[in-house]
Amino acid sequence: MENVIIIGSGCAGWTAALYTARANLNPLLVTGQMPGGLLTTTTLVENFPGFPEGVDGFQLMMNMQQQAERFGTRTRMASIVTSVDLSSRPFKVTIDSEVVEAKSVIIATGAGHRHLGLESEKLLDTKGVTYCATCDGALPMFRNKPLVVVGGGDSACEEALYLTRFASVVYLVHRRDTLRASKIMADRVLANNKIKPIWNTTVEEILDVKQDVVTGVRLKNLISGEESTIDCSGVFVAIGLIPNTQLFKGVIDMDDAGYIIPTHGAHTNVPGVFVAGDCADKHYRQAITAAAMGCMAAIDAERFLQDEA
Repeated sequence: MENVIIIGSGCAGWTAALYTARANLNPLLVTGQMPGGLLTTTTLVENFPGFPEGVDGFQLMMNMQQQAERFGTRTRMASIVTSVDLSSRPFKVTIDSEVVEAKSVIIATGAGHRHLGLESEKLLDTKGVTYCATCDGALPMFRNKPLVVVGGGDSACEEALYLTRFASVVYLVHRRDTLRASKIMADRVLANNKIKPIWNTTVEEILDVKQDVVTGVRLKNLISGEESTIDCSGVFVAIGLIPNTQLFKGVIDMDDAGYIIPTHGAHTNVPGVFVAGDCADKHYRQAITAAAMGCMAAIDAERFLQDEA
């Protein structure tokens, strides 16, 4: 019988593991197929406190893992949770093919970026293709260079506005003729001289796979069918996130987009089940906020178990 099972190994999961381990709860953390989460795909993290020169995203996750394991966290590396039964306690969590019982569960499964679905996008990932301006926009490879943002919602507008601090020009490529963003965000974007909207257009290919670095994009106008190419040093895809919460649908309360809704603090609608990180956060989506939520979930779980003792 586990005191707590933590599902997910990003900033939220490892922080929850650290806190529950230090509380002598002997947590079991299941990493999933992508140990460390999305941050492991970021080459340089410059906005996580405590690293004045920045830190490699993969190394930051390794540091968190080592810190959590130092205090007794047990890790199921590269294992996945295939099903959960939260209908009664103890909860039953199937890890790979093994059913494990737990007094409490912390969901820290994160979210995945919605992709364009292009082969060139996949091949140039981290080589000029990125999904987080706040994470990567200040990198030297993007400074004073033309950049492309794909999308038309609030996230895309936020990315474009942020990138104007570093880019020579920001092309905002959107498949419609108006932005889907809130009026205040749209107004800010349209009033910014460094942002050049390209309407009714999709990205057909990211160049150049042969050079193994982003050099431009091939575009297609959806009305005229005309194709064109623009030079750029980076493509920031901002067409949304998909929370990794499919396992919990129908049991844990979620919004229409699949983000888990906490009832108070890190509690969910199921007593003994807690949530942390990007699977419950569609607003901030930062490593530091995910870590903070992991701390909250751990403290809430510890107090929950204490009240039952």
